[in-house]
Amino acid sequence: MTLIAIEEHWITPDLTSALKALPRPDESLAFNEMGDHRQRLEDLGEGRIATMDAQGIDVSILALTPPGTHPLSPGQARRLSSAANDTAVAACEKHPTRFRALSTLPMSSPEHVVDELVRAKEMGHVGTMVYGRSGDRFLDDPVYDEFFAAAAELRQPVFLHPQIPTDAVRDASYRGLGELTDLALATFGWGWHLDTATAALRLILRGTFDRHPDLQIVLGHWGEMLLFWLDRADSLARAAGLPRTVSDYVRTNFHITASGMLNPALLTHTLSVTTVDRLIFSTDYPFQHPTRDEIDSFLGHLTTDEDRRKFTSANATALFGLDL
Repeated sequence: MTLIAIEEHWITPDLTSALKALPRPDESLAFNEMGDHRQRLEDLGEGRIATMDAQGIDVSILALTPPGTHPLSPGQARRLSSAANDTAVAACEKHPTRFRALSTLPMSSPEHVVDELVRAKEMGHVGTMVYGRSGDRFLDDPVYDEFFAAAAELRQPVFLHPQIPTDAVRDASYRGLGELTDLALATFGWGWHLDTATAALRLILRGTFDRHPDLQIVLGHWGEMLLFWLDRADSLARAAGLPRTVSDYVRTNFHITASGMLNPALLTHTLSVTTVDRLIFSTDYPFQHPTRDEIDSFLGHLTTDEDRRKFTSANATALFGLDL
C-alpha cells in the first residue's frame, strides 16, 4: 500500500535568518530550534528519506514551515519565496520518486502572488501553502481574490496552515500565564488552530467558494477544530446570506488531513461530518513523528481496504494530480 504524506515541513537557512532579523520575530520560530528540528527541516535529502523509510512513507509533499515568507517585506517575500520554490523543485528533481512540493507565495506583495503561483505550477509544484493572514491583512481580503481564482483555474489546492495569532489577539487572550505557557497556548495548544479555523470560516463567509466553486482548501489537524463546531457554524450561513450551509462548503471545498494526530476518536468524528474521500494522511514532520507501528495501528481503524487506500494515497493523488 502506497503511503503519501502531504504536510512535511522544511526551511532554508536564508529564510530563517530573514525571519529572525525582523524587528519582532515570530516567536513560534523557537519550535524550529527544539531538539534536532532545525537539522531535519533543512535536510531535503538522504536523512529525510531514511526517516520516511523507517515510517513506511513512500512520498512526502514538502511544505515550507511556518510562518513561511508571510511576515517579510514585499521585496524580501518575493525573493525568498522564489528561492524556496526553486530549492524545493530541485529536491524533487533529485528524488523524483520520493518528493513533491507545495509552493510558498509572497502574500505580503499581493500583486505578485499569482505570477509566483503560475511559475511554481509550471516548475512542478502540486499545490501551495498559505496562512490566515499576512501582517494585518486577512486571507479573505478582496486583494487575494485573483489568487483564489488562479488557484482554482490551475487546479492548485491551497493548504491553509496555522500561524501564531496577532499581538492584539495574544494580548487579549493568550498572555499572563508565564512566558512558555503563553506561547504554547497561543500556538500548538490552542491559538494556532482557532486562528486557522477562523480564517477558513472567513473564506466561506466572504463567498469565496461561490465565486470559485472549483477551489479546494486543505485543513490540517483534523480540520483545525472547525469540524467539531459545525452545528453552530452552520447558522452563520444564514446571517451572511450564503446559498449553502457552512457544512456543505466543508464537504465540497475542503480536504482534511491528520497532521500526525493519529487518534481514532478524531477519525471517527471527522467521518461523521465528511466522507473518507476527503481525508488525507500527513505527519506534520518533524514536529510530529509517528513510528511505523503507530501509523499501521491507526490505519487499522479504517474499516475497509478501499478506505485505507483512499486515505493513504488515492485522495492525495487525485487532489494534487500526482503522477507517481
